[in-house]
Amino acid sequence: MATQLQEARRGTVSPAMRAAARAEKVPPETVRRELARGQAVLPRNPAHRGLRPAVIGRAFRTKVNANIGCSPERSSLAGEIPKLRAALAAGADCVMDLSVGANLPAIRRRLLDSCPVPLGTVPIYEAFWRAGGQTGRLTGDLLLSVIRAQADEGVDFMTIHAGLLKRLVPLALKRQLGIVSRGGAILAKWMVQHRQENPFYVRWDEIMDICREHDVTVSLGDGLRPGCLADASDRAQFAELDVLGELVRRCRRRGVQVMVEGPGHVPFNQIQMNVEREQKVCGKAPFYVLGPVGTDIAPGHDHVASAIGATAAAYYGACLLCYVTPAEHLSLPSVEDVKAGVVAYRIAAHAADVARGLPGARRADDAMARARRSFNWERQFRLALDGETARGRFEAARSAIQGKADHCSMCGRDFCAVRASKGLSRRE
Repeated sequence: MATQLQEARRGTVSPAMRAAARAEKVPPETVRRELARGQAVLPRNPAHRGLRPAVIGRAFRTKVNANIGCSPERSSLAGEIPKLRAALAAGADCVMDLSVGANLPAIRRRLLDSCPVPLGTVPIYEAFWRAGGQTGRLTGDLLLSVIRAQADEGVDFMTIHAGLLKRLVPLALKRQLGIVSRGGAILAKWMVQHRQENPFYVRWDEIMDICREHDVTVSLGDGLRPGCLADASDRAQFAELDVLGELVRRCRRRGVQVMVEGPGHVPFNQIQMNVEREQKVCGKAPFYVLGPVGTDIAPGHDHVASAIGATAAAYYGACLLCYVTPAEHLSLPSVEDVKAGVVAYRIAAHAADVARGLPGARRADDAMARARRSFNWERQFRLALDGETARGRFEAARSAIQGKADHCSMCGRDFCAVRASKGLSRRE
């Protein structure tokens, strides 16, 4: 079986490419061309039944990923299915299962059966669980067996932390927060304990064989992403990025689709530089960023703080935005947190698409302006990224509106600027 990348290079437009092109309202050849260049990915494991193909790349609408998953202390499959549904209802384009703890295969299989969008995982979580939470029992064979098992089940893309090499660990230990990636921390501890190189890196060719066989898209994990502003754009982060650039080239040579994960906490004035550096080092591979979070002092509101950075990242070149919820840094997110995170990031992605002049991106905004001018509330709710919340806020205050709904309770009828402006137009 050929991967989508191999098909694209042969000049073949696959059914998945056609489906993605219809969703994007672009010619199928555009999808094929971007995949062939390695500047887009189409995560689609053939074993994932009922999947709606989605293409991720700079030539297309900016996509949003939602992270869900159980923790060892909270939640269960019964708690994660409603989060999946909330993420999908809010408009998530991809979902990642970050579950840790027991029963991971059963949780993943149920999520795959229920998820019509690309589903991603972080294989080292399951491998570490199988090793009893002990790095001494973690082996390269175990890591590869988990990758193969998840590929067999239908996982569409996997985060693999292959760029964090043994020589980079001392750089990370000089930081204020050290290593904040769960996968990165596990691997760093393993390398120090065993005095050996990262097993993902050592056995990369074998990983490529599995991913090519199942057309699993590799999402190169940034195990040394900064966890606070003080650690952003440091030697550790960029040394790992250089390794990721090498791995991108190796993926492309093997016909494996690949994207690159980007930093978490970055001052706003460094976002453009970070995105452009990734584009240069990684040959314009699709950039998948977490935020970035532009300030460290917004716990409880990190979906807002990070969405600001996400808009900038998408404007400058990121293709996939990994949401941050209000619970970030505090707790496992609830269903309500998942919805809030997806909506915030859809706003960020759309604002960036409008700003970069993506064809058709502003169509809904212009329609919204017309609906507001005519006080067509139903039309406004249908156009809104979160029409349910918009309707709820309007209806909650509707009792304060007297007579015809040609204004809202913010200004009232006599002080409504839109009504006054329309009146001026009629007198011209």
